[in-house]
Amino acid sequence: MRSVAGATRYLRALYELADEPGERVSTGDLSAAVDRSRATTTETVQRLEARGLVDYEAYQGVQLTTEGVLEARAAEEEYEVLRRFFDDVLDVPDPEREADAVAGVLSPDVLDQLHGLVETQRLDSNAE
Repeated sequence: MRSVAGATRYLRALYELADEPGERVSTGDLSAAVDRSRATTTETVQRLEARGLVDYEAYQGVQLTTEGVLEARAAEEEYEVLRRFFDDVLDVPDPEREADAVAGVLSPDVLDQLHGLVETQRLDSNAE
């Protein structure tokens, strides 16, 4: 399951690094964003390309495909639910790190439940 989580991290990073849809991102910038070696980044990008999520050309960089953009947006939404859960509900010291560690691992049903908890917490906080 870790490879799914890793792929999710790369998709989110590509989505955040591209200033506009269709923009290519260098593998160097991507590897820095995910804190992995260039070799590992290239291997992961090639796996994402085989799944149809990115278009990769050596020395030209990588860009999200339409399908990749959809998955990246979903991954970003998932990350945000997790970050808010760790921050607002559990009050952990580094919610971003915790969300990043769990993103891409939980089932949609669990994410829906966490989203409900986050919203309940938000409503309770606003009522006080």
